[in-house]
Parts: sequence; C-alpha cells; structure tokens
Amino acid sequence: MITGAAYAADHQVQMLNKGTQGVMVFEPNFIEAAPGDTVTFVPTDKGHDASSIDGMLPEGAQPFKGEISKPITVTIDKEGVYGVKCVPHYGMGMVALIVAGKPANLDQAKKVKQPGKAKKVFEELFAKVPAGN
Repeated sequence: MITGAAYAADHQVQMLNKGTQGVMVFEPNFIEAAPGDTVTFVPTDKGHDASSIDGMLPEGAQPFKGEISKPITVTIDKEGVYGVKCVPHYGMGMVALIVAGKPANLDQAKKVKQPGKAKKVFEELFAKVPAGN
C-alpha cells in the first residue's frame, strides 16, 4: 500500500540577492502546496535565512527558524497560509507566502503588521490566494 507521503511534493525556493522580482527575494515567493508537502529554502546566494512570521501560521502549525546561509526544509502539515521572512532582509521585502489547501487563517495573516517593503509585497501575495478557498 502506498502512503500519502509517497505523493508529497517538495517545493524548492531559492534565496537570492537578485531575482526576476528585484533584489533580496525568495523565488518563487508564492507557493501553493498541499498538506504533507515540504518546502525547501535553498541559499542560492549567501546571507539569507527562512523563518516563519509570528501570527502568520495556521493553528497548530510549528514555527520554524532557519540558519543564515543554510538550507531549511519545512513540512506543511496544516491547511492555511504560512508567512515566511528572511530575517536580515525582512524590511526590504524578502518574504514569501505558502498556501496549503483552504486558507482558513488568511484574515488573521493579513492583520500582521509588516515592516517597510514587506507590506507591499504581502499585499501582492495575498491577492494571489485563490478566491473561494
């Protein structure tokens, strides 16, 4: 019998000094995943990390904090939206949004105060969340 884990996908996200969206970016910065999938943040360029943002995780999901210049793999175990930041470049807008299944915590995530350019980037990312979920 094949378990659900056999069908789980691993989404690769590059941490870049410069990408198609500008400087200091996660690429892609919008990830649609399913519960059970993993997301691996790869330090393509040095000096970046990936950490969860307080108030931007589904209920019961475990917060995570990566180390500078080291990859981190996060298991998406709950439905909802996950806000991600690069701690050194958060105010520069180096953020990402993971959406898994029904985004039940979307309204709560939208209420989290964002610094600098992160606010504008999150507005763009929230607009990509599929309607009707």
